Amino acid sequence: MERSTHMFRSVLRSLSSRVTVFQRSANSAFFCSRTAAMSLEDAKRCAAYKAVDEYVKDNTVVGVGSGSTVVYAVHRLAERVKAEGLKLVCVPTSFQARQLIIEHGLVLGDLECNPHLDCAIDGADEVDAKMVLIKGGGGCLLQEKIVAACADRMVVIADYTKDSIKLGQQYRKGIPIEVAPMAYVPIRNKIETQFGGSLKLRMAVAKAGPVVTDNGNFILDWSFVDEKEYDWDAVNRAIMMIPGVVDTGLFVGMATKAYFGQKDGTVTERSA
Repeated sequence: MERSTHMFRSVLRSLSSRVTVFQRSANSAFFCSRTAAMSLEDAKRCAAYKAVDEYVKDNTVVGVGSGSTVVYAVHRLAERVKAEGLKLVCVPTSFQARQLIIEHGLVLGDLECNPHLDCAIDGADEVDAKMVLIKGGGGCLLQEKIVAACADRMVVIADYTKDSIKLGQQYRKGIPIEVAPMAYVPIRNKIETQFGGSLKLRMAVAKAGPVVTDNGNFILDWSFVDEKEYDWDAVNRAIMMIPGVVDTGLFVGMATKAYFGQKDGTVTERSA
């Protein structure tokens, strides 16, 4: 009797498992398994899938950001195009984003032919309570900001480690600033004098010398003073006025909504 009961329970577990797999594949909306053992990558996937499902519509132009979380957003875009027949044009923010779009068979666009975007989906290195972002850890800040500025809505996708009350709580590598190569020393000196902290020229890992962006520029990473309260909008404007500064990794007043994938599989949201 006990053996029969055991076999019956095993069959039930097997059927239950198959039903779960079927539901996952059949559900065209956002799906995320909620378990306490979720990895950081699972959290990224949860946030990316939910953002794509809620913000991407048929016959739209979508900005595709850069970074590890955006990989999952592109996966989801491709799934929805195949399943729902969506007609999308995807505008990349970097060489990486361009390759992802091509590899997934999505329609590649650019700002010359598509100067107006319905939404841009991108990651962030950190998001504070006021929806100020630090971006550019991957070196793509300029093109990311250009694409975001052309979109009606900028949607941020991230895991729980990027969620902060104030900038600098989670991301300790500083604020990236893209600069003309000939000007990096005077720019460094002026920012340190005016705002404090220290700036370092970002060095490459697999080549000798500094990191060179997709636009042929250098990146200074500014470690600002933690204890100091900054008006990030004013700081951003002041830095942008320094000759030789191309752009900063401060995204102020640009993000519409942020999705943060959590350890338990849920996704928390923050709106501007």
